[in-house]
Amino acid sequence: MIEAAVAADAGEILTLQRAAYLSEAQLYGDPYIPALVESLEQVRKVVESAVVLKAVDAGRIVGSVRGRSSGATCLVSRLVVAPDRQGQGIGTALLRALHERVAEATAFDLSTGHLSDGHLRLCRRLGYRETSRERMDDHLTIVHMRMSPDRSQHAQ
Repeated sequence: MIEAAVAADAGEILTLQRAAYLSEAQLYGDPYIPALVESLEQVRKVVESAVVLKAVDAGRIVGSVRGRSSGATCLVSRLVVAPDRQGQGIGTALLRALHERVAEATAFDLSTGHLSDGHLRLCRRLGYRETSRERMDDHLTIVHMRMSPDRSQHAQ
């Protein structure tokens, strides 16, 4: 079940986020990925000020995603799925739910690391296309992606 997160979910979302991003930190050799150093208060503020969705299964939050409007664009961030639940369609369901929740957006933008193959595949499968790459460090290039929804498909 996918629903809007509330401030009381911030702790569980932060724990999930840290578990999900641990493999990214290992992949890039960087323990200071922003998702890993974000505080509980920062997560709580985001939950209160942006669209934050959570995937819940048997009372447990197993996934989450954030969306923040910037003009007509929705900036997507922190798509996370519990490590033991990855590959089960939760990330796809969260992104689709975000697209529906922020229906007024004319585009959805997100960024991910160049080595994050699973995330890149998921985004491409949902219609995101690479718009640019930004070299951040010797070990990290950020891939910027955009999806412009075809609203005629939503009516079907």
